[in-house]
Amino acid sequence: MGLKEITCIVCPLGCRIQVEMEGGEIKSVKGYSCSRGLEYAKNEVIMPKRTITTSVRAIGGHLPLLSVRTKEPVPKEKIPEIMLELAKVEVKAPVKIGDVVVKNILGTGVDIIATRNLYVK
Repeated sequence: MGLKEITCIVCPLGCRIQVEMEGGEIKSVKGYSCSRGLEYAKNEVIMPKRTITTSVRAIGGHLPLLSVRTKEPVPKEKIPEIMLELAKVEVKAPVKIGDVVVKNILGTGVDIIATRNLYVK
């Protein structure tokens, strides 16, 4: 049996949640203040996910880089591989906020979207 302690990041309360595990399964969860915290703790011990924010090269735009992010969180263990893939990406202006820059990055089912406008130079 193992006990994992997690600080919830869903809201500003920062609840200290204790998750008791046995044989790779959750046996109990304590210390959360809301259902969102409960869900966060369960996901964090079973399959942690994160949102990536970064930038990619821009061609012909008013900026040399375009800020982007994942549309949804991706598995934490995929982050290094995704970052290497994004280092190869170049986008051509114009691009609007919310435009898909990379569809289904590395087969995760998650798109990379622009987080700012990129105007033609």
